[in-house]
Amino acid sequence: MNIKEALRIYFIMGSNNCGSHEPLDVLQQAIDGGITMFQFREKGDDALTGEAKKQFARDCFRLCKQANVPFIVNDDVDLAIEIGADGVHVGQDDLDAGVVRQKLGSDKIIGVSSHTLQESKAAIEAGADYIGMGPVYATTTKLDTNPVAGTKAIQETRQHFAQFPIVAIGGLQADNFAPAIEAGADGISIISAIASAPNPKEATEKLASTMKEVINDAK
Repeated sequence: MNIKEALRIYFIMGSNNCGSHEPLDVLQQAIDGGITMFQFREKGDDALTGEAKKQFARDCFRLCKQANVPFIVNDDVDLAIEIGADGVHVGQDDLDAGVVRQKLGSDKIIGVSSHTLQESKAAIEAGADYIGMGPVYATTTKLDTNPVAGTKAIQETRQHFAQFPIVAIGGLQADNFAPAIEAGADGISIISAIASAPNPKEATEKLASTMKEVINDAK
């Protein structure tokens, strides 16, 4: 798998991010619209727990598998192992990437959230396969985020790690993500721009077409 390409349009979603939409329908529309990776993030107010969370994860994984879209679980290593997910994403306050690697094995994807060059370096040394950097802009989806970082940390990390996969995070929309790609990110992670859109498929198609334009302009 080419992780840089898989990070292009990286959709993150839980059942509580979809408003009045049916979550599995949102995911299917996002897949049809062209997402390249999916992260299952069932956290926060009104999130599913226990067996309901596991069943929802399995249903999401089934849709992703049918479309050959890599399926990543946020933070919950045990769930990822139980359902056979393609990988795990952890934050700075979650398990160390090295510990996650020991639990998952060498053939799974590990992503780590990073806000500084120092955190990126530590994640890479611990065995991460990609880093998620930001928040580029303010976001209301995650209430526990760090202060807005803009694109400076992405640029610094790219200068030090020329080929390492980086995905930008935080408040990204079709009309504002170009600076993150220009700074060195390989892709963008999206929650509300897809999950809260009136038509998730059209929103995803717009993100994907804009990404092609931005990448072509950056060459």
